[in-house]
Amino acid sequence: MNDLTHIDNKGRANMVDVSEKAVTKRTAIARSIVYLPDAVLEQLVAGDIQTKKGAVFQTAIIAGIMAAKKTGDLIPLCHPLGLDNCNVDIKLNDESEVEIYCTATITAKTGIEMEALVGASIAALTIYDMCKAISHNIVIKETRLIEKTGGKSDLRRAQQD
Repeated sequence: MNDLTHIDNKGRANMVDVSEKAVTKRTAIARSIVYLPDAVLEQLVAGDIQTKKGAVFQTAIIAGIMAAKKTGDLIPLCHPLGLDNCNVDIKLNDESEVEIYCTATITAKTGIEMEALVGASIAALTIYDMCKAISHNIVIKETRLIEKTGGKSDLRRAQQD
């Protein structure tokens, strides 16, 4: 038996059939971590980095939400979903890193993890893009699913895992 849900019994890629699944409220939280070198951190003013392109964190929030809404267009076998809500939160931690949390919610037959992961990822890439003129030593360290609820199985990961 194949455990990969996007591969059929003949080994071909396919979209998962969710027609028989129950509609439930589903939420997913993803986190991306971006290391910022001192040259970039020095630009931090009033909780955001101001560049010639604009306010970095505010632009990253908008980019993350826009990307989450487009996940079905970006990942071939994802179902196109209309989100009930999407929120991107950005904060600086004690290790000169930006933590980006994308929370996506939907009432549907399929999960929303990919939307949260795409939202966090694109927010991180937007920060890189907007700050690369200051330094190319920015590192997108990780993107991972932190929590998901409402589907076949729930997941809650400790923030430090």
